[in-house]
Amino acid sequence: MESPLTSETALASLAWQIELGATEAIGDAPVNRYDLPDKTAQPAARPPAQPATTHEIAAPATTAPADGDPVADAQAAAATATTLDALRAALGTYPHCNLKRGARNLVFADGDPAARVMIIGEAPGRDEDLQGRPFVGRAGQLLDRMFAAIGLSRGDANPETALYITNISPWRPPQNRDPSAEEIAMLRPFMARHVALAAPDLVVLMGNVSCDAGLGRRGITRLRGQWAQAYGKPALPMFHPAYLLRNPSAKREAWADLLALKARLEGGSA
Repeated sequence: MESPLTSETALASLAWQIELGATEAIGDAPVNRYDLPDKTAQPAARPPAQPATTHEIAAPATTAPADGDPVADAQAAAATATTLDALRAALGTYPHCNLKRGARNLVFADGDPAARVMIIGEAPGRDEDLQGRPFVGRAGQLLDRMFAAIGLSRGDANPETALYITNISPWRPPQNRDPSAEEIAMLRPFMARHVALAAPDLVVLMGNVSCDAGLGRRGITRLRGQWAQAYGKPALPMFHPAYLLRNPSAKREAWADLLALKARLEGGSA
């Protein structure tokens, strides 16, 4: 038995077809528009509606947009979360962010929540959306190699050398676009609470979206390598691994930032 088509499944199906390269909607059979009835003709009178019987199925009701202030509601929902599991649940029931309507999974975090270093990326991509884990595609594989070079790993059981990884948006945006200013604003309270609950020694802001949410500024080429404060923690802006895949020449600066991160951890000044 086929499941009824909902707006969420329709959006997901449309996004999947676009990923496959579909650019036009074409019917199964050709239509001769010369044979179509004149649009100016008056429609025939309809017979009076018959009362519905108990066997008829009513049309599904459309979902009304959520009321209230998205940012204020996010702040209230995040404040009630006393554990990471509760924060994840609060994100899952948050009604204002439309990104989740086209996403397959809520991508919350990966690694050790007790790690000294918390990496904050931008948003999930296709691989992350499918697996429900952040940074698992090509960019994630590069991220793992980058931090392994300074002795840090998301799979390490020792919090001193482990990583905790998340994204500003837990849902994949359509067409892998950046989250909008409105979406960043409503998701920022959840990220602030996420950092407070995980309590890392420092955070790494990967890319412009992460810097926008954490610092209120963009311009990663100017911000990278300069220590700042975000969410009450020392924060190091860095190039996103996806940017490094497109611009391999920037790996030299990324390596310098990794060494600065390592020195900060070893110096105990985090």
